Amino acid sequence: MKTALITGATSGIGMATAKRISKDFRLIICGRRQQRLDELKNELSKTTDVHTLNFDVCDKKAVFEQIDSLPEDFRKIDVLINNAGNAHGLAPFQDADLEDLEQMMDGNSKGLIYVTKAVLSLMIPQKSGHIVNISSTAGKDVYPNGTTYCASKWAVEALSRGMRLDLLPLGIKVTNIAPGMVETGFSMVRFKGDKQKSDNTYAGFTPLSAEDIAETIHFALMQPDHVQLADITVLPKAQASVTSILKETKN
Repeated sequence: MKTALITGATSGIGMATAKRISKDFRLIICGRRQQRLDELKNELSKTTDVHTLNFDVCDKKAVFEQIDSLPEDFRKIDVLINNAGNAHGLAPFQDADLEDLEQMMDGNSKGLIYVTKAVLSLMIPQKSGHIVNISSTAGKDVYPNGTTYCASKWAVEALSRGMRLDLLPLGIKVTNIAPGMVETGFSMVRFKGDKQKSDNTYAGFTPLSAEDIAETIHFALMQPDHVQLADITVLPKAQASVTSILKETKN
């Protein structure tokens, strides 16, 4: 059975993906919260072999140390799912908190670079592998008050395209998945725990679920070896672009 490493596995899309692919892969689940990692491991160990790594993708030293610490039977990584990321605040660039902007660039862009570089040191000798980067429709267009979040996801789009070119001779596939509006804990983090603002984000229409994106990831991973799904955009029915969403209005 092949082995998949998933970042941000303790909630949302990462957790849903771990559960969805557990029948087909051995898992290395990564996250910042050890208790949640342990709970998920206990659940999924009934289905497959699971190893946990506790680190923040923003911490370069921890990323390389933790991945280097993998036991021998988990060092053959066939799939990397770069899911960890964050959004902080929703304000015009000139008013946005600098720390919020730094956290988005660090988590969404630099963190992806750190993890991928660390995993590639194990994947390249195999001359095979599959990297799945979770981007966003915000990486394909920009919207007001989301300048730096969009920039961080545009970086993911460019990294995916560039990796696909650079890794071509090494037999490693790269899939970029760009979800539209997905209802997870994403908005609660963005709005710093303001539940009303978070709920309003998804009011009046049916957004995607974490399970919808997990299903898309599973579909990409299950393709024959000669098939590479390069770029997948997934939208809810009510969304036509990053800013065009059809919401029901109350009479």
